[in-house]
Amino acid sequence: LTTTGTEENKEIPHTFSLSQNYPNPFNPNTIIKYQIPDRCIANIKVYDELGRVVAELINEEKAAGGYEVKFDGKNLSSGVYYYQLRAGSFIETKKLVLLK
Repeated sequence: LTTTGTEENKEIPHTFSLSQNYPNPFNPNTIIKYQIPDRCIANIKVYDELGRVVAELINEEKAAGGYEVKFDGKNLSSGVYYYQLRAGSFIETKKLVLLK
């Protein structure tokens, strides 16, 4: 299970947001984009259908901005997974599908 660094978009968003990963379904890599309007600790975890954490993609302080993180599921089985962004008081979860 590997992740690659995040990319930063310099435009400052007005609200928190978590975008649907692309591509979805994916094999083995996908991109997750998110935006945060204020400096805060941002955390993205990936969970299996039983709620077990299978990856932590980020857990660090981020300045306001738009970001993307690459998720590599090559060591996971095909199936439905969920990714969740926690940043400040914002929490959002989305579904992703790994097809091998």
